[in-house]
Amino acid sequence: MRCSDKCYNFTAVRVVAGVTCVANIKSAIKRVKIAERNRLRNKAYKSAVKTLIKKCLLAVQAGEAAQGEAALRLAYSKIDKAVKRGVLHPNNGARKKSRLARKLKQLEAPAQTVAPSA
Repeated sequence: MRCSDKCYNFTAVRVVAGVTCVANIKSAIKRVKIAERNRLRNKAYKSAVKTLIKKCLLAVQAGEAAQGEAALRLAYSKIDKAVKRGVLHPNNGARKKSRLARKLKQLEAPAQTVAPSA
């Protein structure tokens, strides 16, 4: 018989907050709960960011500059909040914002090009 079998009351697997948990120590079980809570919160933020980016891109594809501009502002706000809360890395947030701005600028560029007058 191993020491761990004699000395401790080990439970191989338990379910904590709907998550399978192998931890036995009280603080480790608490960390599992906190990690799950944070994972769900991060998932919600990422999902919201993706949804707003998709709305912005759909407006750009439809050729609606005004609606695209409004969607861009909402997307920028949500991306900045996700970066502030640590859900997204700052470089990741900057890259997403840059790509959105570039797409919107491509939509506006053909409308603004005017033949140069000699």
